Amino acid sequence: MINIPVIDFIIVLLIFLRISAAFFSAPVFSHTAIPVLVRVFLSLIISYIVFLTIDKSKIIVETSLGWLFVNGMMEIVSGLIIGFALNFVFHGISFAGSLIGFDMGLSMAETLNPFDGISSNIIGDVISVASLLLFILINGHYYVISGLVYSFSVIHLGRPTVTEPVYNLLVKYSAGVFLIAVKIASPFIVSYFLVYLSEGIIARVIPQMQVFFVTQPFILGLGFILLTALVPIYFYVIKYLLHGYEDNLASLIKAMAQ
Repeated sequence: MINIPVIDFIIVLLIFLRISAAFFSAPVFSHTAIPVLVRVFLSLIISYIVFLTIDKSKIIVETSLGWLFVNGMMEIVSGLIIGFALNFVFHGISFAGSLIGFDMGLSMAETLNPFDGISSNIIGDVISVASLLLFILINGHYYVISGLVYSFSVIHLGRPTVTEPVYNLLVKYSAGVFLIAVKIASPFIVSYFLVYLSEGIIARVIPQMQVFFVTQPFILGLGFILLTALVPIYFYVIKYLLHGYEDNLASLIKAMAQ
């Protein structure tokens, strides 16, 4: 039977808690299509690799149950912050799809969004799944793993990470959800504003005309035309946003080390 030192076991456990918490909150890894056992097994493998690469001489470990509980909770919080930081851009993209679907008159055509686990209109679901696939194509899931490994060289085990710089960055990133949604949905917002303005003028000029029933097919067709025309631009914009949030993750990790 292999004798594992208690200190090494505690270090691996703390590393595992941070990585597993990040995998249960990060994009792609937190998806319901990935079984829990796969995430746990992957976390164990990466934890062992990280354990072999980090400098363990600077890690102070105590064997008391209270110390282990407190430091374990701090590692879980650190992992959740790192994993959840990348979700803001996906929430903004999903919200933009909801705004587009609402303007197109598809707010009642709701389906289950597999990314968020909630019901939203079909346009939001399509854009969310497309952004998730694009995230995989640009190797975003590899960047999540490399960011986690990098965090152990910056944030020592058992170090408190919920500081004022981290709080300010999280507030800034969460506020960016609405900015992302407005930027993506702005062509539809402006176009449908002009359409609704025209409907109001027509309704005043020709009161006998049921203008909302007449223009509904035009509104739906205009939405699909705009989507078809803007798909290449949207792919570029979403790719740019995802790359930008990778840089934001590095800034967040550095702020957690302050």
